[in-house]
Amino acid sequence: MLSDFTQILAPALITCGAAFILLPLLPPADERARIVTTSIAAALLIHYASWRLTSSLPDVGWTADFIFGVIFLFFEMGSCIAALTLLLFLSRTRNRSEEVRENSEWFSSQQPPLVDVFICTYNEERAIVERTIIGAISLAYPNFRVWVLDDGRRPWLAELTEQLGARYLTRPDNQFAKAGNINHALDHVAKLPQKPKYISILDADFVPRPQFLKRALCLFRDPNVGIVQTPQHFINPDPIQINLEASEVWPDDQRFFFDVILASKDAWGVAFCCGTSSIINFRQLRSIGGFPTDSVTEDYLLTLRMKEAGYETVYLNEPLTLGLAPEGVKEYITQRGRWCLGLMQIFRGRSGPFSFSSNLPFVHRLSLIDAFLGWSAVYYAKGMSLIIPILFLLLGIRCIDASFSEMLSRFLPYFVWQMLTIQWISQGRALAIMTDVTQLLALPTIVRAVIAGLMRPRGHKFEVTAKGGDRSRRFVEWPLFRIYAILLALNLAGVAAMTFSIFGKGPVADDTLAFAWSWYNAIVLMITCLVCIERPRYRKAERFTTTGQVGLSIGANTSIFRIEDISITGARLTGLPPGEPGAEGQCYIGNHCIPCRIERVLPGSFALQFEETLKARIEAVKLFYEKDYVRPMNDVVPTLVGKAVIRRIFQ
Repeated sequence: MLSDFTQILAPALITCGAAFILLPLLPPADERARIVTTSIAAALLIHYASWRLTSSLPDVGWTADFIFGVIFLFFEMGSCIAALTLLLFLSRTRNRSEEVRENSEWFSSQQPPLVDVFICTYNEERAIVERTIIGAISLAYPNFRVWVLDDGRRPWLAELTEQLGARYLTRPDNQFAKAGNINHALDHVAKLPQKPKYISILDADFVPRPQFLKRALCLFRDPNVGIVQTPQHFINPDPIQINLEASEVWPDDQRFFFDVILASKDAWGVAFCCGTSSIINFRQLRSIGGFPTDSVTEDYLLTLRMKEAGYETVYLNEPLTLGLAPEGVKEYITQRGRWCLGLMQIFRGRSGPFSFSSNLPFVHRLSLIDAFLGWSAVYYAKGMSLIIPILFLLLGIRCIDASFSEMLSRFLPYFVWQMLTIQWISQGRALAIMTDVTQLLALPTIVRAVIAGLMRPRGHKFEVTAKGGDRSRRFVEWPLFRIYAILLALNLAGVAAMTFSIFGKGPVADDTLAFAWSWYNAIVLMITCLVCIERPRYRKAERFTTTGQVGLSIGANTSIFRIEDISITGARLTGLPPGEPGAEGQCYIGNHCIPCRIERVLPGSFALQFEETLKARIEAVKLFYEKDYVRPMNDVVPTLVGKAVIRRIFQ
């Protein structure tokens, strides 16, 4: 038996061994290495898919086995095509930082073009919008205007905008949501004596760093460039990180997309606008009629319309803005649902991949198909994979007519190689189980969004992702938790049915495949259930570990201390405090002087609270966003992620 099992596993073991030997020797940014590794993955995937299509379906007939088998195969093959297109795009990557360096001298020799910075806001709380306005007015660029586009029509925001030296703009209605808000502002600035050459879009929670405009504008040297997109980085952990207590070892869910996928799409010429943190040529944007309004993801559709007019979207993968990730599971799935719905609307619209009225080149159409399958077939196949082993173990419905050994010998080599290849390309930002958890989290919403977008592509309401609010309570996202707790129980019941033969029929012949599949599902479902338990967040501002010296004046005494961590609202310093809690003074960090007070004394250190005055907040925000306190997680160690998840499971 051991010999037979070793023989079955031999292809996967050889594949795994080759990956562990070869991949560490290859640089992930090398295009030749990527082509070789992704080609091997594609070949193994095609081999597996061919076997599934020709040799694993139940006998044809009006049986539950055949019907469920065909449905699952249909979505699985769609998922395989999505994997192939992903591998194709991942075979290349592009880093434009060197291009920015080369163009910086050219840009410095030009008269600085006027840029209008649009901050789009609807219902965000004061602290969030205030930070973004302060960051925008502090840009290290000589010729720009900041406009706060308030679709909430809030008097206090108009007053704050004036206090900070920005310009306030609103409109009488909220037609077409964010796209309509931007188009109203475009019409307004087009009537001004001094029109902008470029506009920059910022969501209300995305604070630009000082070099944002100066760096991104260098890529407009090519007159065909219409949009420069930069990545979204976050100062707070997303709900997956926080609820699994893994924010120190696992990056936010968007890192794989912005750090890996979008850089690869840029290499193929199909990078796309993601709304916030972008800069757009004003004249070119006006020539196509402004932001399109026939999709709730107006940003992606804008790229397609600009491309139809002959203008390119390029991607600068540098952390030039810092925003807020969705703070709860509900907000997380709302955001994903909107993205999915918008893509379905695009797919059905005049700029869709099969549209005869569009002049989009083939590679853009292929990229759209890739996105469509990623939102539809992949999620539907993932949903069905949760119930296939349950159907077999509890009801005897055999959707895959194959033995465990057949499946292992064909599926495992592909799975192992692709998993390790993508992990190598992404430097750990994509891990198989964690990817499954993120997909399951949004699965019910995505399933509904796909149907809604395809059946009725128009007339959907734009759902804003809520930011801020009280996060100090622990609670359970019950609608999701119930779904996955039930599925977890059914998978475990299936395992028990096989193990103990509780239905009195004894083990079904060669049902090891469903048994192993159920155990994998149970692990993923257990982690997903944990993510649905919202952990409290007591801090209103995230703290970041740092080093360096700061000056602190309390009364007539000024002392130098070593800083241990910092946030927008305060800092922690090493040593004995120069006063009692409540003592007020001045904190000197770099070129910034921030009024503060000693908040509390800790063993070997003490905490400072920055003043709550507007002047103090301005200095604190400028300091925080000009320094590199928020450092991207560039290399993820899978074993540390596994330890964090296991620790959370057994808490």
